[in-house]
Amino acid sequence: MIDIIKLLIYILPAYVANATPVVLGGGPPIDLGFHWLDKKRLYGDGKTIRGFIGGFLAGFLVGAIESIFLGGIYLFSGLLLSFGTMFGDLLGSFIKRRLDIPRGQPMFILDQLFFLLVALIFTLPVYPLELIEIAALFIITGFLHVLFNILANKLGLKSVPW
Repeated sequence: MIDIIKLLIYILPAYVANATPVVLGGGPPIDLGFHWLDKKRLYGDGKTIRGFIGGFLAGFLVGAIESIFLGGIYLFSGLLLSFGTMFGDLLGSFIKRRLDIPRGQPMFILDQLFFLLVALIFTLPVYPLELIEIAALFIITGFLHVLFNILANKLGLKSVPW
């Protein structure tokens, strides 16, 4: 039987890291305007230094708080989940730029779930999950991602609801 609450507590640093750049982002782009071999921007203006660092630190802080109350494994998994989330988000943008998908345009799965996949890969050696837990996380994350993006759009935090 899956303990959904325990699973959500575990993945919370990734969720916080993924959501924080919407609030704390802005400023210089993380790619500093550089272009890849294909002459396209690495990530684009939507991925910023402040958003990446803010997302990583916010997620890691959640992991640190969890470790105080729930044990030390959450500190390291929080670090890996947060960095994996931010790296996955960058990698997703890199892929979208290569595919000529403009900033702000949706790409199903890549936008909603890729950060989770990369975060889970980062934690695999330390905290491997069962396949049923991974499946549950993908279903829950897909639903929550849509819900919170619509909410962020309604609150004026995002210009598009995806």
